[in-house]
Amino acid sequence: MKTFDGLRLHVRVHGPTPTPSQEPVTVALAHCWTADTDDWHYQVLDLLSRYGHDLRILTWDHRGHGRSEAAPEASCTVANLARDMADLIDLHAPRGPLVLAGHSIGGMTLMALAEQRPDLAARTAGALFVATSSGQLDTVTLGLPELGPGVRARLPQLLAMRARTLSRRARRRTPTIERAVVNRLLFGDPLRPRDAGLVVDQIINCSPATMRGFYNDMQSHDRAAALAAYDHAPTRVLVGSRDRLTPLPHARRIADHLRRSRLVVAPGAGHMLPLERSDLVTEHLVDLVEVAQASASR
Repeated sequence: MKTFDGLRLHVRVHGPTPTPSQEPVTVALAHCWTADTDDWHYQVLDLLSRYGHDLRILTWDHRGHGRSEAAPEASCTVANLARDMADLIDLHAPRGPLVLAGHSIGGMTLMALAEQRPDLAARTAGALFVATSSGQLDTVTLGLPELGPGVRARLPQLLAMRARTLSRRARRRTPTIERAVVNRLLFGDPLRPRDAGLVVDQIINCSPATMRGFYNDMQSHDRAAALAAYDHAPTRVLVGSRDRLTPLPHARRIADHLRRSRLVVAPGAGHMLPLERSDLVTEHLVDLVEVAQASASR
């Protein structure tokens, strides 16, 4: 798929094609910053195992991520992610109920989508906000308040500098900084080495423009008011008790702005809930799909 500004997006589509006589529920899964579609790979496998081809599933690598085309730094914004998501839904799921799920910057994308396309928010039969924020990210301390905002802001710059000055092969050979960031800041307990290794590799695959552009744009993200567009639908807000990037107060703020929300805290978990608490995320995603399918069959 090509974006409005000509970038190629890597997209995966599972399930039936909507027709005038058949409008299946479509689940659209928006992934985390510096990640790719594998952020949701446990949930995709679980949904396919449970529903087969009775459910439509859309996953994609955000612009500048994974197998999608590299994006100019100036185009790396949450607003552009929402426009890309809207175009993707228009192309692959033009009809039928939607269940939307967003992890981290993916959840922010759902908020920006509601701002830009209230018609798609109106089609949403369920929304899942996973380890994300509606704003005030400049107040996040990463659990290290003593370092101050200047030092904390330099962490993405450090990763971007390594991506700019070292080859991917070199960083894969000695991913010291990437592994430390993943193990200490992104995951809670227990940490499964295969999941941490996946996230390290995703970060290594990210370009400096992707890291800097989206980080800078997220600092001005403030879309709590946009959440009202999902008031008609059941929503879930999931957060790990040890999430350093989008901690519990951010999840509470989202839930407080959603009329039919349920806040779920995962004890001991960090920021990477679709991986480290895969069964929990699948459970709540399935609950929303069941409600959407029941409503569609009436």
